[in-house]
Amino acid sequence: MEALEELMVGSAILLGYPAKDAEGVISELGRLLFEAGHVKESFVQAALDREMSLPTGLPLMGGHNAAIPHTDVEHVLKPSIAFATLAQPVNFHNMVMPEELIPVSIVFLLALDQPKSQVGMLQEIAGILQKPVLIENLVKAQSSEEVVEIIKNRADTQ
Repeated sequence: MEALEELMVGSAILLGYPAKDAEGVISELGRLLFEAGHVKESFVQAALDREMSLPTGLPLMGGHNAAIPHTDVEHVLKPSIAFATLAQPVNFHNMVMPEELIPVSIVFLLALDQPKSQVGMLQEIAGILQKPVLIENLVKAQSSEEVVEIIKNRADTQ
């Protein structure tokens, strides 16, 4: 499996994105992956449908929460990851308690073409999300290159 930073698509990294809601950020990130030729046209709707039935909001320890929307492999042409920090948090349903809404300010949209790679990538992202300093650095990042660099050097961050 490729490393997280190798799958990130520079043109699909949004910083301070002014999303109105969860659907808006998933749609925009999916559109960017589609334009980059990484996903099929069906990807965005499939990701939105999956989010409705299996939510991906994740409450974190620091001041920011995250979401990791994704969908089935048949909508993916080339494995990739889109990423956004949001200007204002938007509500996602909690992954563990779906009836609960949590304000999310970081989104990793996964487009993976192997079912088993999704589990590994979710674990890799979960490892990042357990480090409040890393989250803070991602939220403060000023460029897509900086986001990739922070993730690449995550092992060095406490």
